[in-house]
Amino acid sequence: MNKQHEWPNLGRIDLNLFRVFDAIQREGNLTRAAAVLHLSQSAISHALARLREHLGDPLFVRDGRGVAPTPVALRLVPVVSAALGMLQAGVERLQDFDPERDARSFVLNMPEQLEPLLLPRILADLRDLGGQVSIRSTSVRWAALKLEMAAGQVDLAMEVARPADAELHQCQLLREPLLVLAGPAFTGELDARRYLSARHIAVTSRRRGISVEDLALDSQGLNRNVVQRCQHYLSAAQVVAQTDWLLTIAAPYTPLLARIHGLRVLPMPLALPPVTLNLYWHEQAANEPGNRWLRERLLAHFGEDLGDRGTLA
Repeated sequence: MNKQHEWPNLGRIDLNLFRVFDAIQREGNLTRAAAVLHLSQSAISHALARLREHLGDPLFVRDGRGVAPTPVALRLVPVVSAALGMLQAGVERLQDFDPERDARSFVLNMPEQLEPLLLPRILADLRDLGGQVSIRSTSVRWAALKLEMAAGQVDLAMEVARPADAELHQCQLLREPLLVLAGPAFTGELDARRYLSARHIAVTSRRRGISVEDLALDSQGLNRNVVQRCQHYLSAAQVVAQTDWLLTIAAPYTPLLARIHGLRVLPMPLALPPVTLNLYWHEQAANEPGNRWLRERLLAHFGEDLGDRGTLA
């Protein structure tokens, strides 16, 4: 066995043999190594014989009541120990997620018109943590979202609440009342009759152009005079500042737009339901530690005032 030996390709070696090698070198005894690995002593002896044949070296020789490593084994010990340690650490990391340790870029889907209002808050919250977590925002259409999430292309989605396939889990993230923004050209008070007869600009990225507030009005048998549709609240606010049109928007977003464009914030004169934004994730990611961590983080940041935020499972 001491003759010149050609080292085998790793693909030809059963990697479990290195676990046996590691146990023997740590225990210094085949019997104790067998007990540690929950194997019979004959199985340990057979595994060691196979590894000896692969490597062309005895690896361990008798030393009193135990065994001692050969020079070849001593060279192999740190390599095997480091490799097994890395594998063990990798397996353990599958069970948890540490944002200070684990570098990961999450893909978060959200309506593009809401990105200027949602994304800066999310990034600010993550910056406070330090660590190596980053967010990539995208806007996949609802019809394609389930497939994108099943393929792992999208981690989480923040979408207006709607019925979802059983494979998509969801919980409530935000629930906010609607308010109305008006420019200097719109004077006086706002009541229900004036709201319905006024000219409106609606924000939606849907091809049909139906906004959340229009859906709410339609459910009550009401409709308003929408004269313009656009994709972003920022552009809508700029238009409102130059006209007597109205912009209906969820309450948290009114201060920023009103301050930038000098708009008035008016109460919604109709009893419309609040806007509900849900968090969605695919069932395949329900127990994935990183996905679960981000879900909990988003709920803690956005859902502090919600009485019932649903379930994360």
